[in-house]
Amino acid sequence: MKLETAGLEPHAAPQNEDSFLKGVKDCLPTLLGYLSIGFAAGVVEKTAGLTIAEIAMMSIILYAGSAQFIASGMIAAGSSAASIVITILFVNLRHLLLSAALSPYFRHLTPLRNMLVGSLLTDETFGVAIHKSASRRNISEKWMHGLNIAAYLNWIIANLAGAFLGQWITSPERFGLDFALPAMFIGLLVMAVQSRKKYAIDIAVGLIAVLIAVGVSLLWSPSMGVITATLVAATCGMGIEKWK
Repeated sequence: MKLETAGLEPHAAPQNEDSFLKGVKDCLPTLLGYLSIGFAAGVVEKTAGLTIAEIAMMSIILYAGSAQFIASGMIAAGSSAASIVITILFVNLRHLLLSAALSPYFRHLTPLRNMLVGSLLTDETFGVAIHKSASRRNISEKWMHGLNIAAYLNWIIANLAGAFLGQWITSPERFGLDFALPAMFIGLLVMAVQSRKKYAIDIAVGLIAVLIAVGVSLLWSPSMGVITATLVAATCGMGIEKWK
């Protein structure tokens, strides 16, 4: 009877591989990146005029590196609340794609439990989860919570550390802190290109993105140029791969 039960669950994984603590452990390689980016975000937010309490609330509720950098810059520039909210919404639309890519592993969960898994998903935890899914056929809910919560707490701590020390750093650009986020995404891009080994497609998509970004920026605005280039280039890349 036990043999039949085991046969009905081919995707079952060893318990220690699915545990909450294993998720925390698998998050450790990304923590240094979270510390550096989170610290830089805290410094930039502080120099933008936010209080430590406001920075803490932004880290806890918004929890999005790129959005927090952008919001800080727009606040410092005196942008309206509506424009900040709309910009952050566009920037975070990528989370729809990230969540959709992982959704097959959590279809058995209730909508509320799915929401709890997806609400703390980031670019880095998504990368770790996708890497795990490449070598295993399942991702457990407990493991995902361990991964997400470890990253979440580390981000909040790093943000607050940057906020406290940011009181004495009046010019983040002198230390290159304003380039922390672009540097992180450049690193993610390099790793993605190296793992894919489809250089011709990647170069073509990159050129399309640059041309669209420059064109739309000249005709409209730089922010819309980036958003339009991202959407169009990603669509073109997907189309090229399917056509091939």
